[in-house]
Amino acid sequence: MSLPPQLKAIQHHLRTAQEHEQRDPAVAYYCRLYAMQAGMKLDSKTPECRKFLVKLMDQLETMKNALGNHESITQEIVGHAHIENYALKMFLYADNEDRSGRFHKNMIKSFYTASLLVDVLSVFGELSEENIQHRKYARWKATHIHTCLKNGETPQPGPIGMDGEQYDDMFSTEDGPSAQAPSSPPPPGYTPDQGPPTSNFNNIQISPGAHAPANTPAELPSSAEPEKPVPVPRSMAVVDPSLMNTSQQGDVRLTAEDFTRAQKYCKYAGSALQYEDVTTAIQNLQKALKLLATGKE
Repeated sequence: MSLPPQLKAIQHHLRTAQEHEQRDPAVAYYCRLYAMQAGMKLDSKTPECRKFLVKLMDQLETMKNALGNHESITQEIVGHAHIENYALKMFLYADNEDRSGRFHKNMIKSFYTASLLVDVLSVFGELSEENIQHRKYARWKATHIHTCLKNGETPQPGPIGMDGEQYDDMFSTEDGPSAQAPSSPPPPGYTPDQGPPTSNFNNIQISPGAHAPANTPAELPSSAEPEKPVPVPRSMAVVDPSLMNTSQQGDVRLTAEDFTRAQKYCKYAGSALQYEDVTTAIQNLQKALKLLATGKE
């Protein structure tokens, strides 16, 4: 069933779901869940939209039943960690390629997919300021690099300030960015004040390669680029010696919220290890240990 024009803003989230159908069903599920929720807000009254959304709901129910033993589906906190880590993986891969001056279609796609997955995180609740900044930067970078390559120009690596660019509706075809200026409404959750500011993006504190996974994103859509992306080197986190053989300090009274936060850090660490992201795993485990031992973060 074709997507009604009124729901065009969710087309890329649905395409991302389709691309991950086999390699990561959890990503596919939550992309469709986001698309369904956003679609309901866009238009749930016209017959064609209602019919499309009902079919999407049925598809979600089928997926949920089929993935009944999948922890990322049955436990929201695990699902949140899984999607956030996957988005970060895509972002850091593209960011490292960008800062290294390696510009190609795969890294543009990776930047843009990362921004879509940050949209998807909204199904778990309000986005963090860090996620909002990553989404803004990733969409802007995807458009800036694509525009430069299309015009035969060399993009400037790293965070720079540039205004006047639009970065919604980048990918109008399966093969890559549209050659035409975007004409559809921005994706749900995007507002004009989220556009690229005139100042630099130096407030996004990401060292090149930090937390980067051992491998590049799996099975990115094929491109005409003959050069294959170079795997990102993995940096290692420094283990805090004071957290070794830790026991609870004094009369520490942990609240239910403390236990929930500690559990969240452990889930984040487990999800990071699925991507061989040792740095992020160590950092989250250290946060959990410190919280349990001292009652403070």
